[in-house]
Amino acid sequence: MGLDQYAFAVMPHKENTDFYVYWNDRKKVANETIEANVHVLQTWRKHADLQGYMEALFFKKAGEQNFDNGNQGWSPGSTNTFNCQPIRLTFQDLKDLKQSVMDNRLPQTVGFFFGTSNPEHDTETLEFVDIAMKAIAQDMEIYYDSWW
Repeated sequence: MGLDQYAFAVMPHKENTDFYVYWNDRKKVANETIEANVHVLQTWRKHADLQGYMEALFFKKAGEQNFDNGNQGWSPGSTNTFNCQPIRLTFQDLKDLKQSVMDNRLPQTVGFFFGTSNPEHDTETLEFVDIAMKAIAQDMEIYYDSWW
């Protein structure tokens, strides 16, 4: 148990939004579903400060929208939290994240399953940002998601 985090690139789709990814081109191989157009760019394990950063970004982008994703993510006025909720990252979001990491400004974040961020996480995050920016330049969309 614990905080698992993922960043991935997908091909654009008309149903993609800042908070939803259309999982197109699903294929069954040996009874396992393969998401053909999903390219995992980075995974983190218990990078609590990044989770706090992404949660704040999510709330900033979401405003007062109401989400219903099977009671997994955030919804106003509920006890739900930012969990199992994708968020699309723009080029500007990535630039801001990179600057925050370089300036050591990720919010110190704690949670029961979150663990503790370490300097290696920041190195991984900066590597991710560079790869994600290149993917955006190739017309892909970038998403962050987490599960705890």
